Amino acid sequence: MATLFIDADACPVTREAISAARARGWRAVVVANGTQNLERYASRSGVEAVQVSSGRDAADFAVIERLSPGDVVVTQDIGLAAMAIGRGAGALSPRGRIFHLATIDAELAVRHAEAKLRRQGGRHGGPPKFTDEDREHFVEQLERLIAQMGAQASQ
Repeated sequence: MATLFIDADACPVTREAISAARARGWRAVVVANGTQNLERYASRSGVEAVQVSSGRDAADFAVIERLSPGDVVVTQDIGLAAMAIGRGAGALSPRGRIFHLATIDAELAVRHAEAKLRRQGGRHGGPPKFTDEDREHFVEQLERLIAQMGAQASQ
């Protein structure tokens, strides 16, 4: 059975992701550090909650060690998305941006350059406010990616 992994640290679409996974008959695994209350998700049938230490990238490594080809990961972290794609899984952001093998290296390079600029005192305004349109776009793209991964698995 395919699995949808949700990197739930600061994820505004956890409920929508769980609903989409359940509608397609996929397992849902919510992974977050110790500061998150995962009990609200663990009580739902078919949802596994994985609480990790608050160490840097602990949730990312918990996802990667459980990941199989054909699974899907919801994450804002480009590094986790790159690792997931490298393992034959799909990945998308909470705003519905699907990460692709052809562009992930460039996205990692941009992330590195932005981090370097911040360390040197450069300013970064942060992302725009999350909207209802972002939420709707996420659901559409997640359903699309789940269908795509399911079709690849059946070939």
